[in-house]
Amino acid sequence: MSVTLVVWGLVLYVIASFVVAYISRTGKSATMSDYFLGDRSMGGILSALSYSATTYSAFMMIGLAGLTFKGGVGALGFEIIYFAGVSLVAIFGPRFWAVGKKYGFVTPYEMLGTRYGSRWVAVAAGLVSLVFLIPYSAVQLSGVGYLLSGMTGGGIPFLWGVVIAAVLAIIFSYVAGIRSVMWTDSLQALMMIIASVLVCGLVIIELGGFSGLFGAISQTKPELLQVPGPGLFSFTTFLGLTIPWFFFAISNPQVSQRLYMPASLKALKRMLIIFLCFGFVYTIVSVLWGFSAFVAFPELEKGDLATSTLLASDFVPPVLGVMVMVGILAAAVSTIDSILLTLSSVFSRDVWGNITGDRNDSRQLFVGKLIIPMISIVSLVFAAMEFSMIAILSVAASVGLLVTVPAIVGAFFWRRGTAAAALASILGGVAFVIWMYLTGNKLFGLNAGVLALPVSTLIFVGVSLLTRIDAKLADEFHAASISYKSSRTMNSMPVPAE
Repeated sequence: MSVTLVVWGLVLYVIASFVVAYISRTGKSATMSDYFLGDRSMGGILSALSYSATTYSAFMMIGLAGLTFKGGVGALGFEIIYFAGVSLVAIFGPRFWAVGKKYGFVTPYEMLGTRYGSRWVAVAAGLVSLVFLIPYSAVQLSGVGYLLSGMTGGGIPFLWGVVIAAVLAIIFSYVAGIRSVMWTDSLQALMMIIASVLVCGLVIIELGGFSGLFGAISQTKPELLQVPGPGLFSFTTFLGLTIPWFFFAISNPQVSQRLYMPASLKALKRMLIIFLCFGFVYTIVSVLWGFSAFVAFPELEKGDLATSTLLASDFVPPVLGVMVMVGILAAAVSTIDSILLTLSSVFSRDVWGNITGDRNDSRQLFVGKLIIPMISIVSLVFAAMEFSMIAILSVAASVGLLVTVPAIVGAFFWRRGTAAAALASILGGVAFVIWMYLTGNKLFGLNAGVLALPVSTLIFVGVSLLTRIDAKLADEFHAASISYKSSRTMNSMPVPAE
């Protein structure tokens, strides 16, 4: 594909996004809550589109398509497990929202620190997210690098694509904080879903429709349509990939932090419904895209190049190819700037604030803004290493965040959970995950994705039973977490006549 056409697509995308980001500015965003949460006033549709763009990043049309190219129909099962895990938002979402309103939380780890009455729980969880989300950010940058390089035949080098994505993410994060990110996210989500559905349909028609597509796969490599597939997936590999993905909605702070943002429970519910519809369509499109790439280019060596190769081919009209490219780029940038904002708020609130004792909101905001480019540079260096198999690396980054799940679940559903247990499960769990990866990621035939959650859960339960709880703190937090039930009931009651 012409480098000029790709560059013009980038230019138009950047101009449109800057206009939307600038319009989204309201006031000076002078507080942590306003800058990082949009002052907790986001509507359901805006929240849903932003949530979709943040969640369905370069992982989908590049990573999941590449996983389908290499592993076949198992990739669909893998993503459906994640889709099922979104149901956790229906359970935890209202509780996150309620305690966020009650205590004024900015980050999920501030919430853990308050529930367990320990600043060190917040510090530990914050440091874990900084360690594991930076590689996940790098994965998104790599996705853009592979996309632009593949579509232009190397005319735009991989590293240039990485730098372009990093610079855009930094700028969108600075314009107006989460407000500009959410508005640009919404533009990006609409662009992403419309362009991908349209182009995927055209490619399938070019390949002879669904019967031609799956007929060709059946003849050339039928194991792609069978379980466990051509060798990429085994039962333990599948479990190791899907367990971290199932808990993604509550373990990844850039996602769970958004549960504080809707203006009301009604907006939160609308966000979830729209997101589920968006996600189902985009999942099917990404898997079909991977199958289409296999039929069109069966000898392709890297699965992560399947999307860019197909977009640059004669199967896709150049203008439509650029539209999809921009949609994928936008999704990756959306995820990166969301992670930048989340990690900067986590660092300033949970790490800096708790270690130094600085509770001044303005200074924390200053520190948060200061750390954004630093995190970006580290992510950029990591991305420059050109790791392959984006889907697997994305899950590997989420494995480390799994160790916070027992403390999060315990915060809402187990009064007996203690501060010592929360701290031990996070630190002990992450030490176990790192040890697993350093020693070959095999223990009793199982990998870290399978074992991380059971290990951290056993630590959490065991230490909780051996240590003393702060009963008053636990009861107050529990009451706040279910306060949405009484307010919802009161709101549904008829107003008595005067």
